[in-house]
Order: sequence, then structure tokens, then C-alpha cells
Amino acid sequence: MEVVWAVGQVGAVWMAVVLGLIMLPSALGISLGISEAYMWVLVKTLEWATIRLQKGAKKPQPQVPRTPTANGIIERDETPMEKEIALLHRADFEFSHIFYFCRKGFEAIVEDEVTQRFSSEELLSWNLLTRTNVNFHYISLRLTVVWVIGVVVRYCFLLPLRFSLAAIGITSMIVGTTVVGQLPNGSVKNYLSEVVHLTCSRILVRALSGTIHYHNKENRPQKGGICVANHTSPIDAIILTNDGCYAMVGQVHGGLMGIIQRATVKACPHVWFERSEMKDRHLVTKRLREHVADKSKLPILIFPEGTCINNTSVMMFKKGSFEIGGTIYPVAIKYDPQFGDAFWNSSKYNIVSYLLRIMTSWAIVCNVWYLPPMVRKEDEDAVQFANRVRSAIARQGGLTELPWDGGLKRAKVKDTFKEEQQKNYSKMLVRNGSVG
Repeated sequence: MEVVWAVGQVGAVWMAVVLGLIMLPSALGISLGISEAYMWVLVKTLEWATIRLQKGAKKPQPQVPRTPTANGIIERDETPMEKEIALLHRADFEFSHIFYFCRKGFEAIVEDEVTQRFSSEELLSWNLLTRTNVNFHYISLRLTVVWVIGVVVRYCFLLPLRFSLAAIGITSMIVGTTVVGQLPNGSVKNYLSEVVHLTCSRILVRALSGTIHYHNKENRPQKGGICVANHTSPIDAIILTNDGCYAMVGQVHGGLMGIIQRATVKACPHVWFERSEMKDRHLVTKRLREHVADKSKLPILIFPEGTCINNTSVMMFKKGSFEIGGTIYPVAIKYDPQFGDAFWNSSKYNIVSYLLRIMTSWAIVCNVWYLPPMVRKEDEDAVQFANRVRSAIARQGGLTELPWDGGLKRAKVKDTFKEEQQKNYSKMLVRNGSVG
């Protein structure tokens, strides 16, 4: 009985701390300064660790400037292939000319610009999170001790705390939206629905030790519009709903996600589709147009890339989101990988493993930029409009803009793409040919 009583007392103290220091401030949208103090200590610790790494290295290597998107596997010549082939054509054929084509082929296989966007972003300095093949934490005893303390703090304190907050946030979302969903449609229901969504999103952000910096809030998406953003992680939606409410668009799921979807749609006009409907693009477009036409409904939140990209690039936007009409509100999201890797490599980690990884990281830190609203021009088709919005997001977020479809993460390249590249390649090989 004494053990049970002791466990009960510990649980009561734990819940009092969670409710008093985190839940209540989250619901009111205020901060007690705990997160700021934690981030200050964390930044100082990582700065100290970086200095120890630099001093402890036996043979310091000169720092080579690196772009944020390069993985350093091979160094490529930036000269376009068209110019290099033109130089080869100036002289008679030599057997050594074939090595140029062999090199280009090896480069495409070893490090193409698409597949490297589906692996975690590299760091310039170790952030005391994972063991690496360089064994940074063995450089000094003090660094090893700090790393061990960090493991204990992250797994024995932060993980239980974050799990408790996540459980409370998800439960509150399900219960709150279910209750609000019973009210008749009107301004009261809409107001309470927004309160529930904002409160629960703030709790879930605290569950990730999230520090989010929102810029240009005067450009926040308005009702009757469409918010489009680059996609790095499933938590992108939570990051955005922490600052405003949106109507989500997505496929109907089962399990816990299905329970959340069925509860939230009762209180808010989210747009959930069955798998059969998702295959019918015209039906999806119709439902979205009906939603946008009602200026009293929340703005739709869409991630046009359709898959998660590793926080370094923006890939092709699917044109469907830009055929609906209405005003587009672009949003750029950029995570700071120093404190934790927010990218979800769904081909490598399932959702449970991914959530465990981010809940045992130091924190989730990111910047969110609201860009000025954009509308489709008269002489502009959906593809051109999508590319213009993508370019704006890439420039603001400091991301690399790529024309490739993110669906290549799981699907093979279409034969039409291969044939187009083959035609261009053959034109370059012909002396009097040219690439259109």
C-alpha cells in the first residue's frame, strides 16, 4: 500500500507541474520564461561542445565552405553539359572523350539532386544527439560526461514530460471537438472550435519543446483563401495551427488518426477524402472550390509537394491546388537542424519511430514566414502559377528550388521524362544539333 501511495503522490505532483507550468500557460497563450531559459542553456551547451570539438581534434582540418544542400560525396563541375560537349566537338574524336560521359554517368548514380533530398540534412557540427562514425564524444572526458547527462535528461525527463503533454493534447482535441461538434452551426460554435484547436495545438507544440518564430504576421491567411507551404514533417500542420486555425485537407485514415479526423470534422469544416475520392481529381477539386467559395470558412491548408522533403529544398508543386481559384497565401517553413531533425523519412522510419526521434531531440526550432497573398494572372496557367508560388517560398526560406516531382521518392521515373532527356542528349551529341 505504501508503494501505491508513493506512486500516487509522485503522479499527483507530476500532473500538478504539467498542468500549472505548461498546460495553463499554453491555454492562455503566455510564456513563463521556462522555454526561453531552456533554450539559452541549450545554446550555450552546444557552443561549448563545438569549442571542445575544435580543441580536442588531434589534427584539425581546415573548414571547407559548404552549401547547405551539398552532401560532399563528390565535387561536380558546374559547367553545363552542352558547353563541355561543344568543346569536345572542336577536336577530332579521341578515345579519352568517352571518360567524360562515364564521369557524368557515375555522378548521376552516386549523387543525383533528387534522392539526396530524401535523407536527413547534414550538420556542420555535432549537436550531442547521436553517435557518429567520427566518435566526437570520445575526444574528451568532459564532452563524454555532457553527452551522457544529455541522454539521461532527454530520455528520463523530457521524453516522459513530452509524452504526457502529447497525450493530454490529443485527448483534449478529441474530447473538445466532439463536444463543440454537438452545438448548432453558428458564430458560437466557430469561436469555440477555434479556441479548442488553438489550445490543443499549443499544448502539442510544448510537447515538442517547440520554439517558433513567426514573421510578417500581417500576411497571415484569411478565410476563404488557400494556404500553401513547403513540407518537411507531419508536424508542419501543428506548427502552423499554433498561430491560427486552418481547414485541413487529406485522406481518411484508420486507428488513432482516424479517431482524431472524425472528431475534428464535427467542429471544423475539414476536408477529408476517402481513397476512392482521392483518385478522382475532379471530385476533390469540386469540394475544395465549394469550401473556398464560402468566405466564412477557415482557409484551407495544403502541402502541394505531396511528400516530405529534407528541409533543404522545395520540389515540384502539384498543380491541383492552383486550379481551384481564390487567393493563395504562401508560407515558408525552415527548421533549425542544430536542435533536432524534423524531417520525416517515411521510407526509413514509421510514424512511431519518427515521433520517438523528435521527442528525444533537444527541441524543435523553426522560422515561419507569411508571404504576401498571390493570385493567378490572366495569362498564367496552373503550372506557371504553382512555379511562381514555389519560387517565392524557396527564396524566402533560403531553400533550393527543384523542378522534380517529390513522388520520385517512391515511384519510378516516368518513361516520358526519360525519353525527353534522351532526345536532348542525342541533340547535344550531334555536331549541328541544338537543345530547344
